[in-house]
Amino acid sequence: MLKRPTLNEISISGIGVIDKSNLQIGPGLTVITGETGAGKTMVLTALNLVLGGKADAALVRHGQERAIANATFNIPQEFAERFESKGIISESGELILTRTVNKDGKSKAVASGAAVSANALQEISEELVMVHGQAASQTLTKPAKHLELLDAYAEISFEKFRETLTEANELTKRIKAMKSAGKEREKQLEALREFAAAYKKIKPQNGELQEVNDEINRLNSIEGLTSTAGAASSALEDDESGVLTGLSNARKSLEKAVTLDPTLDQLSEKLNDAFFELQDVAANLASYLSDLAADPSRLEYLQQRKSELNTFIKRHSKSTATDSNIALTELIDAGANIDNEIADLTGGDDRIAELEAELAKLKEHAVSQAEEISKMRKAAANKLSAAASTEIHALSMPNTNLIVEVKSGVNFDQLTSNGFDEVNFFLQTHKDAPLVSIAKGASGGELSRVALAIEVVIAMNEEIGTYIFDEVDAGVGGKAAIEVGRRLKALSKVAQVVVVTHLPQVAAWGDTHFVVSKDESGSVSLSQIRKIEDDERIEEIARMLAGHEDSISARKHAEELIVHSR
Repeated sequence: MLKRPTLNEISISGIGVIDKSNLQIGPGLTVITGETGAGKTMVLTALNLVLGGKADAALVRHGQERAIANATFNIPQEFAERFESKGIISESGELILTRTVNKDGKSKAVASGAAVSANALQEISEELVMVHGQAASQTLTKPAKHLELLDAYAEISFEKFRETLTEANELTKRIKAMKSAGKEREKQLEALREFAAAYKKIKPQNGELQEVNDEINRLNSIEGLTSTAGAASSALEDDESGVLTGLSNARKSLEKAVTLDPTLDQLSEKLNDAFFELQDVAANLASYLSDLAADPSRLEYLQQRKSELNTFIKRHSKSTATDSNIALTELIDAGANIDNEIADLTGGDDRIAELEAELAKLKEHAVSQAEEISKMRKAAANKLSAAASTEIHALSMPNTNLIVEVKSGVNFDQLTSNGFDEVNFFLQTHKDAPLVSIAKGASGGELSRVALAIEVVIAMNEEIGTYIFDEVDAGVGGKAAIEVGRRLKALSKVAQVVVVTHLPQVAAWGDTHFVVSKDESGSVSLSQIRKIEDDERIEEIARMLAGHEDSISARKHAEELIVHSR
């Protein structure tokens, strides 16, 4: 199994009702509980910030200059290399992300000590954590989400199909342009042939104009370069006053001193290093001076070449760029495809017919690839239906099944970058019942359970390192709530799971338990987050059950829940 990044620590400073808090996130299931309004979701708000979420001045705690969110992740080598390509560097298998939001709304993002953009954090966020919020059940009612979820479960690669589709679409545009260019063909051909002849004659190279200018400047400055480089060389190597002479004398003196006081050895080594480094510089300067000579014929050639390149650019460039180097690069790019352009126009109707035959093959290939994608989706749809239905049954909906339906198109014109399938999720409340859309077939609480069931199944398949669930158990209670906890616990066996919950039946399953509490006055102006264990866990779950922790029956029930979850 591929090793995935895992969340190690979250630190919060000056965000909303939280002054300062630090959460050490361990393996397994971590639960976060607390009274309504205490600030449980501030933990996820902080995490959202460090993952590139929108910065808002309203997040800054009243009376403070800034809000700071910190998150530390353990990063396997494969992911470290992948993140590095996006400009985000981890050190020794650890990635520390920091996001600061000032009270004026301006923000700064830092990854392992280096400034990065919020967009860069967003690009890696889904590889660090998968967040499932309260809105998940609502997005589940949208067909576009159904396609996204099924593809995530099926693990379909679209790369080759999209390459074929792009090639077909570009060829379609090319043919269309050829057909519309009939009357202008000869005029265009004349211009293209003139450009092709000039391009092949001059054979320009990328960066050549800049290189020519640089060498011209050097050759025109031979006298000055000889004088200044020579002065530098003399300053280093003069037998009486040169730097190397002085350093050599200093070395000898210090080497004698080392014999009397060994503590000077380090200084002596540094002096030696400096001496040898300057020796190298002196040698390189001498070599440079020996090669530095006037070359009138070379200068004449370069000036002629510069004139040719500038004339070529002036005659053929249609660029809006003021930089001649950019204009030349654009002409080189155009020249690389000039033979095809001429062939397109020269061939006329025959060439169009040839390209149309090529396009027909591309379209056929794209449709064939889309059909393979459809087969994969339909196979995955059956598996997802069965797996999700099993989870739904376990969540106290024993007769309800999820039916994933895939309707496929048949021709090229129906293709998008995702193929030509329409995916819909339906619920069936018993074997012979009609299929109804998720939006109409489930109440709020049932919809939450269906969403959780699907998310758990897909999560098991995705192998993400850390999953965050934000009150996805809303509208769920009783036996169903216990089963929600059981499902999350099962997921925590293969991944790290963090849950913000108001249900004691879910909280009881936690391996690590944090509670968010208001200050003693009951005000929401200040809250704290602390880890609880043993008796404190029993008290917190009793409070969640009965509204206060002193209820004897609630404490007994809390103890039973914790024992049952083990």
